[in-house]
Amino acid sequence: MEKWNREVQIAAALETYRTIGGWVERPTDMQAELTGDVSADVVIVGAGFAGLNAALELVKRGVKVVVLEREFAGFGASGRNAGYLAGGSGVKFDLFLKRIGHEQTQKIVDYFNEGVRHAESNFRQYEIDCDYNASGLISAGVHASQEKKVLENIRKASQFGVASEFLDQAKMRERGIPPAFLFGSYVNCGGTLDPGKYVMGLRRAALQAGVKLYENTEVSSWEMGPVVKVRTRRGTASAPHMILASNAYTPQLGLLADKVIPLRVSAIETAPLSPNQLAELGWWKREGIVTVHETMESHRLTARNSLVITTKRVRYPFGSRTPNVPDTAAYRALITALGDRFPQLKNLAIRACWSGYISFASDSLPVVGAAGEEENIFYTAGCSGHGVGAQSLIGRLLAERLGGVEPPLLAGLHHKVPGTAPEPLRWCGINGVMSIMDRIDERVNRKVRAANIGDE
Repeated sequence: MEKWNREVQIAAALETYRTIGGWVERPTDMQAELTGDVSADVVIVGAGFAGLNAALELVKRGVKVVVLEREFAGFGASGRNAGYLAGGSGVKFDLFLKRIGHEQTQKIVDYFNEGVRHAESNFRQYEIDCDYNASGLISAGVHASQEKKVLENIRKASQFGVASEFLDQAKMRERGIPPAFLFGSYVNCGGTLDPGKYVMGLRRAALQAGVKLYENTEVSSWEMGPVVKVRTRRGTASAPHMILASNAYTPQLGLLADKVIPLRVSAIETAPLSPNQLAELGWWKREGIVTVHETMESHRLTARNSLVITTKRVRYPFGSRTPNVPDTAAYRALITALGDRFPQLKNLAIRACWSGYISFASDSLPVVGAAGEEENIFYTAGCSGHGVGAQSLIGRLLAERLGGVEPPLLAGLHHKVPGTAPEPLRWCGINGVMSIMDRIDERVNRKVRAANIGDE
């Protein structure tokens, strides 16, 4: 019966699939498509966290800015993520240390932590009500075998000034954390928010500040030179500088194709929990929870009292394409995770499911730099799951760089980005690794299910 119910739930979930993120709707004041020729001091491609933050910072400095967006502001990762504002606690310390050493790893951690502070300042400065819950975040284990990994992460994080507290089962229960999460590390930095409300708040602020935003305007090509000329379907935009804030879509524009790959991640959101269900669940502070699986699960409650569960199954699309299509296998995995972690809620209806793309470099580090003979084409990508804070901050840092001063935090991001294999080796290699990680995680999950059956 449980399997039949799950399959029915999956079929019903597919009917709720959204071609846009679960947090956003198409704006009622869609900005007109670019037609004809325009000029500015800076052309920004992409109206997500990075592009809008850069635009806002630049107009403060009296810079004339044009922003080109293929769909509408927030259509991409900014409107599709899980809504975690996380600092340096999520850094892959082993990988970073091996790749760039202790000193630069510290700079990356500082960058991520400053991203939290910058986003929080945006909420205040632009009066953005995005349901921000500054509760901190928990990295949790669901099986005893994961405790060593949690403790090791705490030890490594402490070397970089990230203070975290180990929560054993008793402390987890004291905090009202659902019992499927056995133990974890708690970091009192950041929290959860509605990313759609945040990006739409930035959009509103940018329009009020005089930023010229063209939506439904896809970039087809550009010409490098002292003045960059960007071509769209019905017009051109020219400026001495360009910022590519297109994240996972950047390889399709002809830049970073051998450095950055798009990874498709997915999410489900349940129907709102009833007052009785919320009371039974506990989780009073509503901390965002991520698991220490090889491919993490993330679990959080929203301000509308629904559960949002994300990631779980991550895949790379052949040729770095970004098709906007449902991922049935991912939704099946997420619904299974819903049943595993919240058995009392496993038959809860699914309000929405969606998928989208994050940008990822093989070393998991941010990818920021300048291209062209004039080095006047700036790019930012490789957020690797830290987009809310880090991509918000990078907009400010790039604006400062265009002003003639390179901030220390921006300088600390510079490193040699490793290349990726050509197709089809890239597709085979990346998805092969992802499949292995899935199998490792499923082995842990089977142990959890077996233990739960033994306890019944």
